[in-house]
This record gives sequence, structure tokens and C-alpha cells, in this order.
Amino acid sequence: MEKMTGDDLNSPETMRDIISFYKRLAAQKESLIRLDDFYGMGGAWIAFRHDDVAAMLKDPRLVKDMRKYVPQNEPEAAEASTYVGKLFEWLRNMPNMLSADPPDHTRLRRLASKAFTPQMIEGLRPRIQQIADELLDTVQERGRMDLVADFAYPLPITVISEMLGIPAADRNLFRGWTQKLLHAAVDPRQGSAVEEALEEFIGYIRTLLDDKRRNPGTDVTSGLVQAYEQGDKLSENELLSTIWLLIIAGHETTVNLIGNGMLALLRHPGQMRLLRETPSLLPGAVEEMLRMEGPIVIASRFAGEDIAMHGKVIRQGEIVLLSLAAANVDPHKFSDADTFDITREENEHLAFGKGIHHCLGAPLARLEGQIAFGTLLRRLPDLRLAVEPERLVYNYGKLRSLTGLPVLF
Repeated sequence: MEKMTGDDLNSPETMRDIISFYKRLAAQKESLIRLDDFYGMGGAWIAFRHDDVAAMLKDPRLVKDMRKYVPQNEPEAAEASTYVGKLFEWLRNMPNMLSADPPDHTRLRRLASKAFTPQMIEGLRPRIQQIADELLDTVQERGRMDLVADFAYPLPITVISEMLGIPAADRNLFRGWTQKLLHAAVDPRQGSAVEEALEEFIGYIRTLLDDKRRNPGTDVTSGLVQAYEQGDKLSENELLSTIWLLIIAGHETTVNLIGNGMLALLRHPGQMRLLRETPSLLPGAVEEMLRMEGPIVIASRFAGEDIAMHGKVIRQGEIVLLSLAAANVDPHKFSDADTFDITREENEHLAFGKGIHHCLGAPLARLEGQIAFGTLLRRLPDLRLAVEPERLVYNYGKLRSLTGLPVLF
């Protein structure tokens, strides 16, 4: 039987064909699959059945805070001199709501959630539409574009940057830093790229925070700075890490929702024609894109205690990898799971997670996706791929992402 490795979870081949990846996992004949080593961080377990992943996302015995629960053989397997050790050390010292457990998680999420109320998100609709139209105005006369670089990236990075009070001139800095962190973090060949990106990224945020202290505004960053200065609500490192998380999570996942989702439509012209003719299907279409083409492939946890499951024992401190992508194409949960169907009615996908770590920005991502796809289909009636699908390249990394998506119109 084929042995699974950490590379199998992040390879371009997996990102290209999640259905085949699910079948490889299912072929192991186990509901929990053991990895002997996960990038030098010790043994790990993969869960990929929908019901298991959904339950484990909500299980309080599976935790996020690596300050309390780390792989049992770390740091021996990942010494401080290695990029893995340095990344772990940084993450331990820079907690945010994604990497914390209650009560810290509750406190940090409550502070950030003030910017993501339904009313505030809906209030962004006119501005998001304006950004989408302006981006297409720039390229329409050309008759071609890289949909990732020219549209899918600048749309969400502009939105989250405006929310955070980040100057327009600085927004292109984040793409390089984020790409290094998300892709080099699981590729030892990248060496010091992770450390360099972290230092530059956090250095920028420190400068941004200093500016907001001197010149506070009505943006989210200014609000978090004020909360910090009122004392005890969050530490300096929590403040830095929260802004860092909002920048990354506020754009990178939506970039890939738009890129992956548009590719799915282009590869299913009947579905694209149906959506163009019936815009009321947009909300459901975005959910189907999230199910089959969602950007988050794996969610990770640590076992806070020994956990017995499916005849196995997950030992305290071991890494648990929850395959959201595989769970979302589980035929035991979804009828015709490998069919892209924008009219699918029952779609309990896990693209945004579940439980206390359910994606805070899910409403914003959904809104941006609906506006992005609706605008592209309305304004570019002859939208089509500029290359054969087989020539498209997926990144090696933690997110399912295309290096580019050249299109004609």
C-alpha cells in the first residue's frame, strides 16, 4: 500500500486534483492515517472523512496553542538553527486568535470581530463593487489579463488594506511576504525565506502601529492600538500578530477562491453559462466553489490529551491534520461529490472550518466572491482561458493556489 507523506498534502499534483487525493486517502483503508514524520515535527495523523473532520474541528481536546502542546520530539527534530524551529519559535511567541485556545482565543476574537459585523460587511458592498469595476476598467481594452495578478489579488488586498488603514502605496508588499510564508513554510528547500519574510512583515507592522499611535483614525488598526493602550486587553505581541493575521487571512484565501472558482467555471462552460444567465444563483455557486475549489486544504491541531478514535490512539502533543479539501468531496456526505454543480442545495462544506475557529471573515469572503464572479461574468461575456488547463501551475504550499490564470475576453 502506498505510504502517505507530508509532501503529498502540499504538492501541486494534490492541488490540481483533490478528487484523486481523496481517493488516495480512502485507499489506505483507514479513517485515520498515520504519518511517521511531518516536516521534522514528529508523527502526525490525517483525518479526511467529512463527519470525522467536522467533529474534530469542534472537539475541545484538539487545541491550537503550541505554547502548551507541541510535538513530543520538538525541538530535537527541529533545532532552533533550522527554519522549522525558527518558525515554531516565532509562532509560540506571537499568539493570535487563530493560534490560541480559550480564554485567550475568546478575548482576541471578540476584539477583532468588531470589524466584521454583518452590518459593517454589508456596508462594504458599494466599495467592493467599485474596486471590481475599476480593476476591469484597467484591463478591458487589452482583451487579456492574468486573472490572479490583475483582479483576484488586488480586489481583496485593497478591501482589507482600507479596513486596516494601510496606505495604498504599500499594498503590493504583502503578496511576496505572504507567498513566502505560505509556500516556503512547508518546503525545506526554501531555507531562510520564511525567517526573512517574517522579519520584514513584522517590521512593517511595527512601523504601521507607530504611525497609528501618532495619527489614529477610524480604521481597524487604530481601534486595536487603542484597545492595547487601555491595558490588559491584548499584549504587544498579540497586537502585532493580530494585524499580521488579518492582513494574510483578509486577502490570501479570497485571492484563491476567486482564482480557483473562476477556473472551475471556465472548465465547466455549461455551469458558467447558467450562472451568467441566472445571477440569482451566485450565492450557491460560491458555496460550490468553496466546496470543490476551496483554498484551505488542511487545518491543523494538537492533541491536548490522549484521544482514542477508530481503534487508534492519538497521543497528547501529536499533530492532527484535518483535510478540509478531502472532506468536502467525501461521497459519503455529498451526492455526486465529484460533480461541480452550482445548483447544489445541500452543501455543508467545511471550507471555512467549524467550531470556535470558524473563519471570522467568511461573510466578507462570500461577499467579495459574489461581487467578483458577478462582475466578471457581466462585463466579460467572452471570457475564456488563454492556455490549455493542463499548462496551469499550482503552488507547492499550504493553500490551493494557482501561480497565474491567463485569460482572454
